[in-house]
Amino acid sequence: MSERVRQSGAAGSKTFSGSDSRRYNYFEPQGRRATLYEDVTVDVQPDPSRYLIQDWILSFADGTPSFHEGTTAMQCSDWHAYRAPDQEWERTHYQRQSRIEGTIKTVVDAARGSGAPARFDPSWVSVLQDHFGALKHAEFGLGVALTKAQRDGVTQMINNTILTNSSYKLRLAQDITLYLGDLGLDIDIDGDAGKQCWLEHEAWQGVRKAVEAILAATDHIEVYFATNVVFEALVGDLIRSGLITRAGPLRNDFVTPAILAPALEDYQRNLANTVALLLLLVNDAQYGDANKKLMASWLETYVPLCVDAANQSSELWAMQKSKAIKFENAYGEATQRLHGILSELDVSLPKGVKL
Repeated sequence: MSERVRQSGAAGSKTFSGSDSRRYNYFEPQGRRATLYEDVTVDVQPDPSRYLIQDWILSFADGTPSFHEGTTAMQCSDWHAYRAPDQEWERTHYQRQSRIEGTIKTVVDAARGSGAPARFDPSWVSVLQDHFGALKHAEFGLGVALTKAQRDGVTQMINNTILTNSSYKLRLAQDITLYLGDLGLDIDIDGDAGKQCWLEHEAWQGVRKAVEAILAATDHIEVYFATNVVFEALVGDLIRSGLITRAGPLRNDFVTPAILAPALEDYQRNLANTVALLLLLVNDAQYGDANKKLMASWLETYVPLCVDAANQSSELWAMQKSKAIKFENAYGEATQRLHGILSELDVSLPKGVKL
């Protein structure tokens, strides 16, 4: 980084940022030393504020730069300060995904070999066919929304964390499809029933409306916020951990909860990454207050949608026929989760928004 870059014209000569530094790293690590994650991620995608003295090399036909901060209404003094708590990058991402798929295959093969699916309660099989099958469409929709969102991130660190989130969602949708299909259970499952429920069953129409609203959003931070702070807290994790993983064992199904176990860890990782980015924004000395107001406006949009979605999905709890597992208890945990996230961000629910 010691070479001086010369540029003709009135601007004279310019020098690369950090060219006079005697340190090996040209960026400021989060800790005392840069981690491998930082070494392979930070500044992989440079921008005009860091190193691109000629501005963005590529633009769209209307002159819009290929990347620019206008893709979100959020503002930040230094987007490059963000680091994902899980520090996931390409190699570790593929290693984790491979490990998860290997574990799921082991569980399913062992279940089939022991004849476990034949012992599932018949009424629970119908729930899996119709409503576990419907869940995959919600997961896929959010995966697509996040795939679109990651394209607009202005740093590689933000792109990575949104893209890995998307990958988890798409992987789960695929896992459910395979589990309910030919590679999974040795029981009779109608592969089209889940799609029909997603499109027509009353219990899923609020969920569908919320997912479609997130899909329609064009602000990439809004999509990330709406997915992990609101939808996942009030709806996604509610159904996965508040219903399926709890009800399955009571219906002689210890297999399906194991299929969902990685998704529970996925959400913990995704939420930690999301909160770290949002904390950077709300604590920004210049833009923090404006960012909090913007988050409040997003809560006004998505909390009512997700509350309706959760309440409409309550019908699913009645189908599992166990008085020990109640929607009210699971939803109470979901609202506490949302309150906890907002408390950490120092953002309050807007007046008139009820849980």
